Amino acid sequence: MSDSIVDGMTNTAENPLFDYSPITERPALHWPGDARVAVYLGLNIEYFLPDRPSTSIWPGTADLVPDALNFGWRDYGVRVGIWRTIESLDRHGFRASALVNSAAAEHYPQIVKAGLDRNWAWLAHGRTNSVLHTGLTRDEERRELTDIVDTIAAATGRPPRGWMGPGLTETFDTPALLAELGLDYVLDWTNDDQPYRLTVPGMLSVPYTVELNDLLLFSRGITGPEFVRMVRDQYEQLRADSAHGGRVMALALHPFVIGQAFRAKYLDQALEYLAAQPDAWVTTSDDIAEHYLRTVRQR
Repeated sequence: MSDSIVDGMTNTAENPLFDYSPITERPALHWPGDARVAVYLGLNIEYFLPDRPSTSIWPGTADLVPDALNFGWRDYGVRVGIWRTIESLDRHGFRASALVNSAAAEHYPQIVKAGLDRNWAWLAHGRTNSVLHTGLTRDEERRELTDIVDTIAAATGRPPRGWMGPGLTETFDTPALLAELGLDYVLDWTNDDQPYRLTVPGMLSVPYTVELNDLLLFSRGITGPEFVRMVRDQYEQLRADSAHGGRVMALALHPFVIGQAFRAKYLDQALEYLAAQPDAWVTTSDDIAEHYLRTVRQR
């Protein structure tokens, strides 16, 4: 049947949050200083509950309470890995786009201070990465988002402008509710190399990546040298594509993955390469969204 029902929706249902827009049919996008590729680092700063299963390196113990093996692996990121990662960002002049759980903002004030000292951009990343942002009524979600945003604002001294849900989760109401709270953009829809406007007035989707993402790459057996090669390949192709308009390159980092000692030099090599590109705009997701909203007319 052409209109078969899947999970209560027909297969002809359209996404109400954005329209189809082929990148080949858009006006050229221009970055500051005639840069060709806007490059930002999405640094995931996450809080995990010790009695809930979550991202795991070994599924065999994931349902145990406590799950010392997997929780300890995740916890390494905020205790050790992030400080190693920060050293590399500092060395090559990168400001992080910090994707912070509101619970992480409360529990890890030393990390917040390090980010404030470096003028990081702060994005709301849900409450905790042990719980996906789904299954909420509109009123429940409004209360949840308000508390998340207020908690991050209190910890950092500034309200977040962007959102990425834990596990890139949101509801169809999320962008409108975020707009009510003063946010400008989401990262969850990883379907483009340029920002684009959502159907919610004033809200953008800014590119993020589940491909050039340390958590997924290294879990598939990618090696450090292969990671560096992929970063170079990504930039080179996006730069070539930018002959028809500026592109965005996101690099997604998790301190419990990239912050492991044996991977540190490969992150350093990747950042050294990106920082050396004369036509790269090394920036944050906040600045990408702000530039787009200010310079690109709504179509």
